[in-house]
Amino acid sequence: MPAGKNLYFASDFHFGAVSYASSREREDRIIRWLDMIKDDVAELFLMGDVFDFWFEYKTVVPKGYIRFLGKLAQLTDSGVKLYLFKGNHDMWMFDYFTQELGATIITNELEKERNGKTFYLHHGDGLGPGDNFYKFLKKFFRSGACQWLFARLHPNLGVGIANAWSRRSRIAGSKNVHKIQHQQEWLETFSRDMLKTRHFDYFVFGHRHLPLDIALPDNSRYVNLGEWVNYNTYAVFDGTELHLKYFEREA
Repeated sequence: MPAGKNLYFASDFHFGAVSYASSREREDRIIRWLDMIKDDVAELFLMGDVFDFWFEYKTVVPKGYIRFLGKLAQLTDSGVKLYLFKGNHDMWMFDYFTQELGATIITNELEKERNGKTFYLHHGDGLGPGDNFYKFLKKFFRSGACQWLFARLHPNLGVGIANAWSRRSRIAGSKNVHKIQHQQEWLETFSRDMLKTRHFDYFVFGHRHLPLDIALPDNSRYVNLGEWVNYNTYAVFDGTELHLKYFEREA
C-alpha cells in the first residue's frame, strides 16, 4: 500500500429502496463520505447490494444514481482501484461498470493480502450452514438461462417489477433487529470453520445489515459492514489495523 493511503470497505447502500426521496438522500450522504475519503483512498471495496436492483440489458441500464456514478468515475479517473461485489440484490452486473469505471467485478469471494495482513472478502449471502432454499434460488438466478429469460422482458416491465419488489425490501424495517448471540451469527460460524484449514486476519462481509466486529481464534476478526439506511457504517484499513466506523452518526 502506498504510504498515507488506506483501503475502504462499504456495503448495502440499497440505492432505489425504500423510496426515491430516501434513496436520493442516501446518495447525497454517500457522496459526502466519498468526498471525505477521496484524498487517502487507494482501493475502494463496495461489497454488494449497492443497488436494491440492478440488471444490465445489452443496451439499457436502470436510470438514476448519476451523482454517485459520477463520483466513482472521479475516483477511478484519479487512480483509485474500485472493486464491485455482486450482492443478492444486484447480482446481474456484467461489464457496464468495467467499461465505464474500470471496476473489477467480484462474483463470489476475493482474497487479498496488504501490508502482511490477509483478507477474505464476500458479500455474505449463501455462506455458512442452512438456508438451502436461498442457495438454490441464488444458483438459479445467476444461471445464464434465468438471465436470458429476464432480458426478454421489456425494461419498463422488468425494472418495474423489480422496483415494486424493492419497496418490500427488508432493509426498510431492519433497525433494532439486534444483538444476536455469536452462535446465531452464521457468518461468524463460516469464518470459524474457514480458520480450521486456512488463516485470514480479517473476514469482511456485508449482507447482514448489522455492524459487527467479532474476535475470532488466532487473532483473526469477523467484521460485518452493516448498511447505509440506518447505520452509515464502513471499515478502513490503515495499513496496520482494520477499523469499523460510523459516518455522520446520529447522537
